[in-house]
Amino acid sequence: EVQLQASGGGLVQAGGSLRVSCAASGLTIGDYEIGWFRQAPGKEREGVSCVTSRDGVTYYLQSIKGRFTVSSDNAKNTVYLQMNSLKLEDTAVYYCAAARLWGLCPDDYGMSYWGKGTQVTVSG
Repeated sequence: EVQLQASGGGLVQAGGSLRVSCAASGLTIGDYEIGWFRQAPGKEREGVSCVTSRDGVTYYLQSIKGRFTVSSDNAKNTVYLQMNSLKLEDTAVYYCAAARLWGLCPDDYGMSYWGKGTQVTVSG
């Protein structure tokens, strides 16, 4: 059974940092394109970043470029999203997802598996 477990969310002040993790089981992250997505209250889900073992980072949402960094640890089968200089508008539930077919991330329909999200709340 494939499971993607996102964790590490929390409450942080604007300007602060958080690192969220996506631990995978039942699949090998190196074989998949891994995406981070987020959904803020009242808004549609949007892709934040995508990464593959072959190409590295393939996508960053424009509004997070220079502030967020995605990385992966194949030994731990885990992908991380380091979020710095957080802004109020970064408040959202953050999800990780895995795509068997590379190149479809950050389109929702391209993702094969989804994890439960982790809440990130940025306060002023």
